[in-house]
Amino acid sequence: MNQTAPGRDRSRWLALVVLCAGMLMIVLDATIVNVALPSIQRDLGFSQASLAWVVNAYLIPFGGLLLLAGRLGDLVGRKRVFVAGLAVFSIASLLCGVSAGQDMLIGARLVQGVGGALTSTVILGVIVTMFPAPRDQARAIGVFSFTAAAGGSIGLLAGGLLTQAVNWHWIFFVNLPIGVAAVALASRLLESDRGLGLRAGADVAGAVLVTSALMLGVYTIVEARDFGWGSAHTLGFGTVAVVLLAGFVARQATASSPLLPLGLFRSRSVSGANMVQVLMVAGMFGMFFIGALYLQRVLRYDPLQIGLAFLPVAVAIGALSFRFAAQLNTRFGARAVLLAGLGSMVVGLALFVRAPLHAIYLVDILPSMALLGIGGGLSFPAVMTLGMSGATDRDAGLISGLVNTTAQVGGSVGLAVLATLATSRTDHLLAGGQSVPVALTGGYHLAFGVSAGLVTAALVVAATVLRSGDRMHAETFEKAA
Repeated sequence: MNQTAPGRDRSRWLALVVLCAGMLMIVLDATIVNVALPSIQRDLGFSQASLAWVVNAYLIPFGGLLLLAGRLGDLVGRKRVFVAGLAVFSIASLLCGVSAGQDMLIGARLVQGVGGALTSTVILGVIVTMFPAPRDQARAIGVFSFTAAAGGSIGLLAGGLLTQAVNWHWIFFVNLPIGVAAVALASRLLESDRGLGLRAGADVAGAVLVTSALMLGVYTIVEARDFGWGSAHTLGFGTVAVVLLAGFVARQATASSPLLPLGLFRSRSVSGANMVQVLMVAGMFGMFFIGALYLQRVLRYDPLQIGLAFLPVAVAIGALSFRFAAQLNTRFGARAVLLAGLGSMVVGLALFVRAPLHAIYLVDILPSMALLGIGGGLSFPAVMTLGMSGATDRDAGLISGLVNTTAQVGGSVGLAVLATLATSRTDHLLAGGQSVPVALTGGYHLAFGVSAGLVTAALVVAATVLRSGDRMHAETFEKAA
């Protein structure tokens, strides 16, 4: 189809909207489900232990398949993988919505995780190849970053509204119109890419090793909250996951067509950005979960009030990502913007450490939310720009999958560690005779402090590992591949 230059440009930005709609559906689903868990537990008769599998059944395939799905996009075409992921996710959402029993819901959530991995992992790869010009690419990544980062806050609000106004089934049904529209528009607007072909990188052994390692690793992390970090269960499965991951690294060093060429990590931008992202996401998104618990269990906010409380985060991220992130990254460099954003996050989290038992929202909570929103609006576009720097048509899907994998691992580890620390501190205070509200607040304060420490570590890595203007050139990727 022949198009004029303005027509092609308009199609690119419309295609970006479709890509972001697909990502928004994935992000919204994760947070909406968390808000609706109490209602799901009551209706389907889940025990407290089995209820966790409504979340875990999604996280395990999602986290385990991101890297493989990203490489698959390079081999068979990123458009095909994206559309297939949308279709799988939408069908699974319908099955979740009509579930009348525990087994059906958990099974459908497993399929949702597969669809979510296929959908989300290739988006950044499509963006960087669709917008090769630095200024346009920065703007496009800013829009995507807003969708990925602020979608969690929007999900809290939407989850509260749907759960209270209708019922929990609709948190899944709401995905259907978005998914159907996104499939139709993606088929029309996204340019078809043939891919390299499976023979160009069909490292079956490597795929089995890394997928098994990631799935088992995510399973170990999410179950550690119940079994304990020092338990035989956690240490045993964790050891197997590490051994599988080591086997994958050894395989990549010797395979003729490796799934993940280790030479990619020679770039300080790629390796440093992914290190930063693990630490940043661990602190930021772990804090979202702990913060929601603090608002609910200490301040007695209902689901709608919790969503409104987090709204300033979404607004600040949106304002910076849409309006200023591209200009700031272009003018000052992504590294400098990232440092400023991480600094804002650290201050916001440090303020949360002093949130009192009887907090006043405007005085004690809003300043932290504003600083976290500003930090997220600056940091997420910058770290994604650095992580994708130098990506080519040959490996954009793979590197996109790597960026998404480190975010998922960071979120899973952060949530598990912070939840465990908060619970342990609360139990200790209760044993010492403190009241439940005081003990809960003490546990959450510890978690907020650790979150601040994780983001501080990300700040140190960004300052010492990343370089100003450090971009990996395409020829380096060609050598690595």
